[in-house]
Amino acid sequence: MGMVARLLAFLLCLLACVFPALAQQEETKGVPAEPDNAAELRERVANVERVMPKLPDRGAALFFLAAWRQRLGETREAISLLKECIGLREGFDPSGNPAFGGLKGSKEFDTLVERVARDFPAVPQAHQALVTQEKDLVPEGLAYDSTRDVFYLSSLNRRKIVQITPESRTVDFVPGDQYHLLPVLGIRLDPTDGSVWANSFDEDRGIAELLHFDVSGKLLRRFSTPFPGPHGFNDLVVRKQGEVILTDSLSNQVYRFSPAAKTFIPLVVHRTLFYPNGIALADDDRMLFVADALGVIAVDLSAGAIHDVDPGPHSTLAGIDGLYWHNGSLVAIQNGIGSPRVALFRLSKDGLHVTETIILENRTAFTELPTTGAIRGNDFYFIANSQLDNLNGDHVMDVARLEPIRIAVVRLP
Repeated sequence: MGMVARLLAFLLCLLACVFPALAQQEETKGVPAEPDNAAELRERVANVERVMPKLPDRGAALFFLAAWRQRLGETREAISLLKECIGLREGFDPSGNPAFGGLKGSKEFDTLVERVARDFPAVPQAHQALVTQEKDLVPEGLAYDSTRDVFYLSSLNRRKIVQITPESRTVDFVPGDQYHLLPVLGIRLDPTDGSVWANSFDEDRGIAELLHFDVSGKLLRRFSTPFPGPHGFNDLVVRKQGEVILTDSLSNQVYRFSPAAKTFIPLVVHRTLFYPNGIALADDDRMLFVADALGVIAVDLSAGAIHDVDPGPHSTLAGIDGLYWHNGSLVAIQNGIGSPRVALFRLSKDGLHVTETIILENRTAFTELPTTGAIRGNDFYFIANSQLDNLNGDHVMDVARLEPIRIAVVRLP
């Protein structure tokens, strides 16, 4: 599976993205065949079951265990796990997960789906704010430059970065044919000088680069980690003194990168990470938050303390793609919980507990395939139609399906 296909799988179910792509089951005389990587799947089940007792979010583990059990043809076990997961009322929706496609139409499954729809109905608060005329960008990262009042949008398909004004005027910030870039993902501004850092990776070759551009879009430097791969640099944050911290989704690592020393140092955490993706930094430049398939971990960069953030009852921090800090809260795009949504999580003073969950957008045209976003004042802008489902490797599958990229905005409470 190519890098873009892997990203799409993450958005749809996190089943094939947390780990190498899962082989589709073939049916013979109505009986599901065991997938080619059944042994690997069982190993993943064992890994999650091992960390499950220490996770604050049991529902997250139940959801992914159910998906893997269903892939293994263990439908009875999968349904049992789903019933317990849905009973926790956290927001997981199996109807949006391809692993459960074969269960649609069954009374037990449809009853569960109906319950989720009742518990978590549509929340239409966003509206369209920006639009690009280039239809084939297939964007992944979004960043806002408050000094110049412009947005930066990365492109997986065109392997470039475009600049967008609040009036939707769009120009190339980094042209796709200028530096022979890999597909571009997360983007963040450097608070020291306004320069731009971006992640890029090519899953087919297992290579990734951290890119640094000046304020005009000129490539200053590009860096690769010396550690054995494969690597998939995904999202990143930049600290006040210039240190870059980035997630490597394919090696299940988080790296601290020193621009001065040009070194990548793995961040040691308290548990195994499963496809680390979104990452956010508090205003104090000390508390770091890293999202993986099962939730969010909080890292005190000064004291070295590391904990899972407790989402509290009837809430989940699982399946987050884009993650952002705003006034003591985390803003998240959750597209690994079945049906994507945008949510805000108010945190306790120590940052280790969610005190309130506010769903900002759910079950609308703006949450069909969102990925990441950016905060401008008290507004959250986010990519509404990434079109990842129309990109396979390095080519668009159906040109006729392409449409302008829409960036929606929702007011933050």
